[in-house]
Amino acid sequence: MSLSKTIEEIVARSSWIRKMFEEGARLKAIHGESQVFDFSLGNPNLPPPAQFRETIGEILQGLPPASHGYMPNAGYPFVRKAVAEAVSKEQGHRVSEDGIIMTCGAAGALNVILKSLLNPGDEVLTPAPYFVEYGFYADNHGGVLKPVPTRPDFTLDLSAMTEAVNEKTRAVLINSPNNPTGQIYSAESLAALGRLLSEKSREHHRTIYLLSDEPYRKIVYHDVVVPSIWDAYPESLIVSSFSKDLSLAGERIGYIAVGPEVTDRDALVGGMAIANRILGFVNAPGLMQRVVSRIGNATVDVAAYARKRDLLCDGLRSAGYDFVTPPGTFYLFPRTPIPDDVAFVRALQEERILTVPGSGFGAPGHFRIAFCVSDPTIENALPGFRRVMAGY
Repeated sequence: MSLSKTIEEIVARSSWIRKMFEEGARLKAIHGESQVFDFSLGNPNLPPPAQFRETIGEILQGLPPASHGYMPNAGYPFVRKAVAEAVSKEQGHRVSEDGIIMTCGAAGALNVILKSLLNPGDEVLTPAPYFVEYGFYADNHGGVLKPVPTRPDFTLDLSAMTEAVNEKTRAVLINSPNNPTGQIYSAESLAALGRLLSEKSREHHRTIYLLSDEPYRKIVYHDVVVPSIWDAYPESLIVSSFSKDLSLAGERIGYIAVGPEVTDRDALVGGMAIANRILGFVNAPGLMQRVVSRIGNATVDVAAYARKRDLLCDGLRSAGYDFVTPPGTFYLFPRTPIPDDVAFVRALQEERILTVPGSGFGAPGHFRIAFCVSDPTIENALPGFRRVMAGY
C-alpha cells in the first residue's frame, strides 16, 4: 500500500457523512434525484442573501490592478477591523482588529489554533456528540481528542467534564449551537465550565483554553440567544465561518477571534498567523475577505430553516420518533428504536432516505438528519420514515 499508515487508518474510519453523500449520488443516478431523499450532508440549500451578490459585483467592478496578490497571513487589516467590530457587537465584548485572524473556514481556523497550542500527547476534550472531524484535527497536530458524555438532552455534563480534565488537558472544544444535535449550551453551564477550567488551570499549572466553534450562531429559532463564552471564561477563543449563515460553504472563509483577556495574547496571535502560513493556507481567500467585510450581519432567511424544522419534527413526532427539538442549526438527532444505529440507517436507505448514524458523532443509538433541503424532500420522505418506524 502506497498510503501512509495514518491516512490508511483515517480512510478506514472515514466520515459517515461523506459515505452517505456518495451513496446518495449513486442512488440518484439510478432512481432520479427527486426519488432520493438525501439528508446526509449539512450543505446549506438556501441562497446567499441578495446583498452578497450585489456586493461581490461591486467589488469585482471596482478592483484596481494587482489586487490578487499576497497579503498579511492574518488577513487584510481593513477586513480584520470590520470583522472585529461585528464580533464585538455580537459577543458584547470588545475585540480589536489585532485579535482577529482570517482563515480558510472554521476547519482551517481550528487547525491553526491546534497547531499553535498542542504539544505531542496533549488532550482536547469535547462534549459528545461532536463533529466527526474534530478527532482528525487534533491528530493532525499530535493531540488526542477525548470525548466527554453529555446529558440525555445533550446539554453539558459538568460532572463528566470534571472527571475528564487532567494534567494533559490543553483545551476544551465546544460547538454551540451543536452539530449534530442542534443543542445550545446555557450561560449557567458555560459559567460553571469556566470556573472548572480556571480551577484546573491553577491546579495543573498550565492554561487550559476554551475553544468555541460557532458557525451556527445565527441559525437559531424563537429568538433564542447564544451566550458568549467570554462572559464565562477569559481564556477563550472563538472560531466561526460564513459557511452556514451566508450559505458560503464552498468559499472557505472564516476567522479566529481571540478573547480580549487571553493570557499571552500577542504571542498567541503571532503564532497562529505563522501557523496559517505554514499549514499551507497562507491566507484566507482575498475576494471573500473583501465581501464579508462589507455585508455586516446579513444572514440567510433563517425563518425558512425554522419552517423546515417544524415540518420535519411534526412529521417524525407523529410517526413515533423520539428526539430533542433543536433550538438551533439545521440538524435533528433522533434516537433509533434499536441500539444498532447503523442497521436503522440502512433500513432508511431501503426507502431511499439518506441519514448518518450517530456512531459517527460519538453517540451510538441516534442518527442525524440534515434538514437543509427543499420542503418537498422533507414532505416526500415522511411516508418512508413512517414505514421504517412502523417496522420496529
